[in-house]
Amino acid sequence: MLQELENNFSELEKKILNLHKSHQNLSEKLSELNKEHEDLKKKYEEERKKNQVLAEEQKNIKLYSAISGNPEHNRLMKNHINRLVKEVDFCIAQLQNSGL
Repeated sequence: MLQELENNFSELEKKILNLHKSHQNLSEKLSELNKEHEDLKKKYEEERKKNQVLAEEQKNIKLYSAISGNPEHNRLMKNHINRLVKEVDFCIAQLQNSGL
């Protein structure tokens, strides 16, 4: 009976040690994954900013092409001018409403 209890405690101790080791391994893996996640978030943000810059550059290139007389981009230029005129009209309306 006593030998059986010692064997049970010995097996239980082995299981606890294995669980502890597994916990440590999983904690290390979690730390690695968290670091990788942070690195990927930073890389994503950098790429997103680059994408925004490139999109703005592309928009400006199309606008410059339209201004230089490229017929493919005439509609773009007209839309851009119309948008600017609407913004100016809106500003004028705000100034008139504020009493200036």
